Amino acid sequence: QVHLVESGGGLVQAGGSLRLSCAASGRTTSSYKMGWFRQAPGKEREFVAAIYWSGDSTYYADSVKGRFTISRDNAKNTVYLQMNSLKPEDTALYYCAAGWGSFPTNLVNYDYWGQGTQVTVSS
Repeated sequence: QVHLVESGGGLVQAGGSLRLSCAASGRTTSSYKMGWFRQAPGKEREFVAAIYWSGDSTYYADSVKGRFTISRDNAKNTVYLQMNSLKPEDTALYYCAAGWGSFPTNLVNYDYWGQGTQVTVSS
């Protein structure tokens, strides 16, 4: 079992920045991948970014490339999502997820989910 707790969401003006954190506890291993997903009202949950606990591979949705950066601190079992140049269309509930295996951009490949943290970007 893996427990995930997100934090760092809030209200920010367009062009601003936020850093989300996801603290993981429980049965985490170096083979895990960690992902960030988001869901806006009336829309499906979509992939944002992913990283593996081991290695340097990162993955991003086209909509956030160049603006968002995912990183990890293995010692703290924490994954971060630095979000810069935020836009109103980034407004959503952001979820952290963990899972084994490949295909990090597909939400069906994640086994554990946090409760989410709200990000609201005003225009």
